[in-house]
Amino acid sequence: MPKSDLRIDILGTSFSISANEESAYLENLLSYFRSAVENTQKKTGLQDPLKIAIITGFLLCDELQKKPKNDSDQGDSREAEQLLLDMIVRVEKVLEDK
Repeated sequence: MPKSDLRIDILGTSFSISANEESAYLENLLSYFRSAVENTQKKTGLQDPLKIAIITGFLLCDELQKKPKNDSDQGDSREAEQLLLDMIVRVEKVLEDK
């Protein structure tokens, strides 16, 4: 699968990532995350981007854990977890470079 690039502008920071996923899929993930961030901001009233990102990540992990699991979902879950971990490494690298 060819690599797709995605420009992320959220919570006062911006950077680009490349991933072995379709562009539409990456855009869908970003849209879902933006929606989750907005919900976190509305529910908590927080303004600090780091706190918002951490709480949003925690809530998304909670959502993932509560999802019913079956054998076919376990492979998808491992793949999603690996994608998330890869993205975290990339984000940390970009933040370190600033």
